[in-house]
Amino acid sequence: MELRHLRYLVAVAEELNFGRAAFRLGISQPPLSQQIRQLEEELGIRLFDRTKRVVKLTEAGQRFVAEAHKILSQVDYFVSLASRVSEGTIGHLSVAGQAVLNEILVQTLRVFADQYPGVRIELQFMNTAFQIEALREQQVDVGFLHLPVNDTELMLEPIKREPLWLALPQDHSLAKRKRVKLANLAQQPFIMFSRRSSPGLHDVITTACRNAGFSLNVIHEVDNVIASMTLVTAGLGLAFCSPSWRTLWPNVAFRPLVEPVPALEYAVAYRRAAHTPALSSFLTVVRQIARQNSRRT
Repeated sequence: MELRHLRYLVAVAEELNFGRAAFRLGISQPPLSQQIRQLEEELGIRLFDRTKRVVKLTEAGQRFVAEAHKILSQVDYFVSLASRVSEGTIGHLSVAGQAVLNEILVQTLRVFADQYPGVRIELQFMNTAFQIEALREQQVDVGFLHLPVNDTELMLEPIKREPLWLALPQDHSLAKRKRVKLANLAQQPFIMFSRRSSPGLHDVITTACRNAGFSLNVIHEVDNVIASMTLVTAGLGLAFCSPSWRTLWPNVAFRPLVEPVPALEYAVAYRRAAHTPALSSFLTVVRQIARQNSRRT
């Protein structure tokens, strides 16, 4: 028995006329009659009572047609499900971000959820180093992290670039200035993210400080932005930051640094070998949002 036999059976049962059923199925009547007869022989039951004028379902035929409807409905559902999975409209996506507001990530999640409501999003927060490890281990599908990153297993698409700023307590003497030179930060107590959390960016910043003639006086190490800004708010030191954080910590003074200073670069990262339909759809939205934001800046 094949699925087409069930479809033939349902068509005849609904039309109660072999000619109309054959027309509906796009086949001629004799082969349809033959297929129904073969199905009856295979099942060992009579499905229809036939006369020259009337075609009626037998009691056994009625029960079998009811089951055929259920089977065909399930088959149609699985076909639809497979199509939606291949198109990236349903599925599961694990996303990693950093513990700070990222406008591109927020906008992407909003647009993606609207366009692909059938994809379940799992959002985790972790620093750059943990994201790299989680991507390698296939624990997450896509990450939003700081550059630079040197990993041949990952694809990295830059999505945002911001100048490096300074966060400091509001009563700090440097807060009276509109802009701060990097050289003015020598001997200042600093709150710095650990190298293990974002080694590439850590090295870029510390190298820039050495080029300015000093080494950072790091008194506290942290693994995330929230910890860093909390310590700055408490007056325990200064920290490097992004200007986009200003609205999140109103009790912290934010000042731009006089160039030349390194820029903060963000990227969306994913495994080179990972190209699921849901991920492809998500990346399409990320690129659209990134382009829109770059045109506004």
